[in-house]
Amino acid sequence: MESIWEQGLNMPSFPSLKEDISCDVLIIGGGIAGILCGYMLKNAGVDYVILESDKICNKTTRFTTAKITSLHGFIYSRLIKEFGISFARLYYDANEDAILEYKNIAKNIDCDFEITDNYIYSFTNKEKINKEYEAIKSLGIDALYEEKIALPFETAGGIKFKNQAEFNPLKFLSKIAKDLNIFENSKVEKVKKNFAYTSSAKIEAKKIIFATHFPLPSLKGLYFAKMYQEKSYAIAFKCEKKIKGCYIDDKSELSIRDYNGYIILGGQKHRTGKKSGGWKALEDYKELYFPGNKTEYMWATEDTITLDGVPYIGKIDTFSNDKYVITGFNKWGMTSSMLGAKLLCDIILNRENKYEKIFSPQRSILRKQLLVNACESTKNLLSFSTPRCTHLGCKLVWNKNEHTWDCPCHGSKFDKSGDILNGPANKNLNL
Repeated sequence: MESIWEQGLNMPSFPSLKEDISCDVLIIGGGIAGILCGYMLKNAGVDYVILESDKICNKTTRFTTAKITSLHGFIYSRLIKEFGISFARLYYDANEDAILEYKNIAKNIDCDFEITDNYIYSFTNKEKINKEYEAIKSLGIDALYEEKIALPFETAGGIKFKNQAEFNPLKFLSKIAKDLNIFENSKVEKVKKNFAYTSSAKIEAKKIIFATHFPLPSLKGLYFAKMYQEKSYAIAFKCEKKIKGCYIDDKSELSIRDYNGYIILGGQKHRTGKKSGGWKALEDYKELYFPGNKTEYMWATEDTITLDGVPYIGKIDTFSNDKYVITGFNKWGMTSSMLGAKLLCDIILNRENKYEKIFSPQRSILRKQLLVNACESTKNLLSFSTPRCTHLGCKLVWNKNEHTWDCPCHGSKFDKSGDILNGPANKNLNL
C-alpha cells in the first residue's frame, strides 16, 4: 500500500537511540505533529528531542489527502450551537493562522505547495448547505455560496473558502525534518514521572509532548474514552479531466482533489473494526465519473475522533504541568498539526495564546459520543472471541482488505503476525 506522496521521494533517515540522554522537551511521535513541534521549539531555541518508534512520517502522515484548510466539513453550525459564536470564530482563526504559517514556511521549500479553493458540498441536501452557509456568514467569514459546483456530477450546491492550500506533505516534511534532533526506531515503552524508557535507553525530560494518536499513559486524561479511531480510504489515478480545488461532501463519502496530473478520490469513513464501501466504493465512483482511468495508488489511513470534533491540544490532564498532548485531529491533521505545534510552543514558553482554551483537553466530556464509545467498548469487552487487544482486552476483528487485526474499541491495529501497527496498544499479540 503506497500513497502518491511517496512517489520518487527518499525521506531523511536518523539513528536509533542507544544511550541515556536528557533534554528540556521530549516529543514522542515522529509524524507531522511531532516534527512541527520540534521545528517550532528549535526555532524558539528550546532544547528538544523527537523519538519515533518506526521511521518518521511512516503512518498516518503519509496516508493523508494533504488538504490545508479551515473548512472542515459542515462544522461551523455545530460549533456555534454547542460552544457559541466566539468559540467558532476562534476555531476558524486558529486554522487560518496555520494556513498562513504554511505559506510562510513553504516559500523556501519545493513541496508542490499551491494556494487553492476549498469546497464543501452535498449530493442532495440543500437545506444543510443553507444552514452551514448562514452559520459561516454569522462569523464574518468571507465565504461564497455556490449553486453549481464544478464537478462531473450533479450536487445540491456547496460553499467555497478561498485562499486555502494543498501540498505534498512528505516533500515538505523531508526538508523540515532533516536538521531536527530525531531518533528513529526508538519506541518509548514506558513513561514514569519525567523519564521515558526505550528498550535501550532512558530519557530525562523537563516536559514531554505526546504527539501520537493516544498518549502512552493510558489512564491519564481518559483519552481511551474521549476518542475513537476512524478508517478512510484513497485512490489516485492519472486523468485528462482537470479538477481545480479541493472538495468534500457532507457525509465524507467522496473527497476530491488533483495533484500533478492525478486525481485523488478519498472518503468512505467508518469506525475502525466496522465495515464500509472502502476502496471498492471509490473505484465505483471513479468508473462512474472518471471512466477509463487506471488506479496507480491506493492507501488507507486511521484518524482519531474526539467527542466534540475539536482537537485536544494542551496539558494531558488537570494535574500535569509538564506533560502535553496534540491529538484528535478529526481527519484534518495537516492544518491541526501546524496550529497545535504553534500553540504548544507558546504554552511551553509561557507565552499567551488566545487559542489555548478552545483546544484544551480539559473541556467537558459530557457528549453523546462518550456514551457511544462506552457502549462500543462494553460490547466488545463482553465478547468471548479471540484474539484480544493488548490495550484493554477488546475483541479484535480481521480486516480482510488490509490483512490486519483491528480493534473496534479504540482503533489499535496489528499485522497478521500480531505485531503492532497502530496504538493505543503498546504490546504485540501472542498469536
